[in-house]
Amino acid sequence: MKLVLITIILLGLGILGIAIKIWAKKDGKFAGTCASQNPMLNTEGEACGFCGKTPDQFSDCNEPQHS
Repeated sequence: MKLVLITIILLGLGILGIAIKIWAKKDGKFAGTCASQNPMLNTEGEACGFCGKTPDQFSDCNEPQHS
């Protein structure tokens, strides 16, 4: 029973933290980054879904969604 209560409390704290983060952000949006920047996630070298840049072009990327 203790384990169930600890689990529920920890899950509740996690959900509360996410809710506070959404509430505190402008328009309830998370600050995003593009997965195309990570070579382990983008093994094919596909372009970014936000700005269309390829992974080798991210060094000079100043898009606000990539910061």
